[in-house]
Amino acid sequence: MENVFETITAMPTITVFCLLAAQFVKLFTPLDNKHLPVFCGVAGLILGVACYLFFPGILPAQNVIVAAKIGVINGWAATGANQVVKQYAGSNG
Repeated sequence: MENVFETITAMPTITVFCLLAAQFVKLFTPLDNKHLPVFCGVAGLILGVACYLFFPGILPAQNVIVAAKIGVINGWAATGANQVVKQYAGSNG
């Protein structure tokens, strides 16, 4: 039962770390905002592979390629989460 909980929390954790990394890059580097989705995807890929290699069984992945795909998708989800917050914060209705 413990492994199910770890698997459920691993993927949103990748998304949160990618979102935090993107915010850090946005604040402290001159990188243009249009490159942040690519940055989040690459950060997610790295985190997905790292989770697969260093924490076996934490991701529902049978091999490193699937772990990389999971990471990229969760990295891109960080970009979407950022845009949802930005759109709702910007609307007055």
